[in-house]
Amino acid sequence: MIFSKHRNLTRWIIVIASFGIISLILWNTYVFFQKFKAEERTKMEIWSAAQTEYLKIIYDAPINENINSNIDVNLDLMWKILGSNTTTPMIIVDDEYNILTYSNIGQNKYKDSIYISQVEDSTYVYNNVRPLIRQFESENDPIEIENQNYVLYYGNSPLLNKLKYYPLALLLIIILFAAVVYFFYRSSKIATQNKLWSGMAKETAHQIGTPLSSLIGWTEILKTEHVNPEYIVEIEKDISRLQTITERFSKIGSLPTLEKSDIVKETIDSYDYLKARSSDLIEFELKAPDEAIYVQLNRQLYSWTIENLVKNAIDAMKGKGQLIIEIVQLEQNVKIQISDTGKGLSKKQFRTIFEPGYTTKKRGWGLGLSLAKRIIEEFHGGKIKVLHSEPSKGTTMQIELKSL
Repeated sequence: MIFSKHRNLTRWIIVIASFGIISLILWNTYVFFQKFKAEERTKMEIWSAAQTEYLKIIYDAPINENINSNIDVNLDLMWKILGSNTTTPMIIVDDEYNILTYSNIGQNKYKDSIYISQVEDSTYVYNNVRPLIRQFESENDPIEIENQNYVLYYGNSPLLNKLKYYPLALLLIIILFAAVVYFFYRSSKIATQNKLWSGMAKETAHQIGTPLSSLIGWTEILKTEHVNPEYIVEIEKDISRLQTITERFSKIGSLPTLEKSDIVKETIDSYDYLKARSSDLIEFELKAPDEAIYVQLNRQLYSWTIENLVKNAIDAMKGKGQLIIEIVQLEQNVKIQISDTGKGLSKKQFRTIFEPGYTTKKRGWGLGLSLAKRIIEEFHGGKIKVLHSEPSKGTTMQIELKSL
């Protein structure tokens, strides 16, 4: 349990640190976006001022040869400023909302006619340019051109639009990278757990096998010593139980064989065995259909899972309460639900109880539910979960398997 707490703390530290780094990147991107947007605004204000001066020169220039040279210089300067905008899309309209000129829209980089709405492109303007005015107005505040009843609408440049979507692209890259790291970590973890399970299970089966063989021999000797036969029968039951346990461990260490089995019968057998060996203070109840339900099953490992779940339920009730095992048949699945009236679980424990090493008991390795999850989900392709639980009211565990 201590290990699980430290691991959860480490996870939260990584999550919070990652969130902080992402937030910092997004904030810096936002600040850069706003700064770049302000620079574009300044550029368009300069363009607007140049347009104003250009129109003033065109319409108000004095017919004086001595000043014409200065006008030419100013015109050159105005044209350089007006021609410098090669990226930001813009539209100029008059006080009657007629489009006078536009640039950097579609295939038309720049239209120098001041009365574009009255020339050959009127259809293109109406269908493609005019709808952009409201879009530009939502992106940037329009600029009034001084001394003229003209208004300049401009949108975001392609670079600014790319920058706007950069955080989304960055988040996508981070998510993909995190997914790769997660799946690599998960695969490595599963591989390590598989080696651990396999080694531990095979070693346990080997260790139990040696004294078990000796016990079988001593039982045969006791039969020749005229010992009470009832004692021999009980000893043989326990030996048979030890052989079952040994077989379980040998199967958990490798990929077990699944056979077509009646899950109703297997559940009843496990139920009868556990009921006969439990306290009379536990009120057992079994709800099962009369007909057989067939699934692909390893009988030894399934009975081990039921045993683990029932023993956990009895421990949760502290040896006194009601325990119900119910088998529910659906169209394609069968569900086995084990309910108790014990101390219950909090919602945050619903997942952690299946982690290796997690236990709420003072004594125990915290492997029972982890084994159950491995048996049901990895070996049988089913699902096991906490269906329902409330503190001080009890818990319902559910196994779901595909029926044949």
